[in-house]
Amino acid sequence: MSLDGVLGFLGFGNMGTAIARGLLATGAATPDQLSVFDPEPGRQADARSLGCSVHTDSRELARNARTLLVAVKPQHWREACQEPAAAISPGARVISIMAGVPIRALESVFGGDRAIVRVMPNTPAQRLAGAAALALNPACLDADREVALGIFQAVGVAVVVREEQLDAVTALSGSGPAYYFFLTELLIRAGVAEGLEPETARLLAIHTAMGAGRMLVESGESPETLREKVTSKGGTTFAALEAFRAGGFENLVLQAVHAAAERSRELGGQTG
Repeated sequence: MSLDGVLGFLGFGNMGTAIARGLLATGAATPDQLSVFDPEPGRQADARSLGCSVHTDSRELARNARTLLVAVKPQHWREACQEPAAAISPGARVISIMAGVPIRALESVFGGDRAIVRVMPNTPAQRLAGAAALALNPACLDADREVALGIFQAVGVAVVVREEQLDAVTALSGSGPAYYFFLTELLIRAGVAEGLEPETARLLAIHTAMGAGRMLVESGESPETLREKVTSKGGTTFAALEAFRAGGFENLVLQAVHAAAERSRELGGQTG
């Protein structure tokens, strides 16, 4: 995938920077195809360091963009989008990575006949290992779908879902990295409790997480199959998994993801 024109970043925080780096690293975009508007001097400097053009007026950014990527804080999004929406060209598409802002709200500002893509990315995109889900409005054509997918595939994997599924995506992959971080914290703590030095426990835990992740991605086998391969009945892994089950770990994970999805729905009602 290569961009069909200029990609304008309305806001250039960590995710915007990650996307720009990914597009440049994969050759999906050249620096002259990336432009940025962000009032923060530090973020402007980040954009310039990548070779992106920096605008001091959000209307100028929108006028020149074939794709406008909206990455501002959700609580201030309407105010931030008013001027760009008035200046954006009729054929330009809008991609939003703002959590909780529904497509219908974006259409109320940018127009119901405009191609709009709502995306839920996640923070591993900063390491080109993200997992993003995209929802498209009816105005999107195949070209809009392919460009949007290509942008997020430059920083990981990307899939298309129905918009009503994005709350589940938020709970699973949007918040999901924190679940793995938390489990790793607990494993480190458990290793120390069993007599390991803290740094030894940390090193073993984080590389175990990395190795397990690579096996999941690269083996082509299901999590269940991989789990069964390392679980001998009556062995150490079996004892640990039995303790997990006895403590209600499975139900707890289901409840946690459900709680995150419910909170996503609540926040969507507040920001939309």
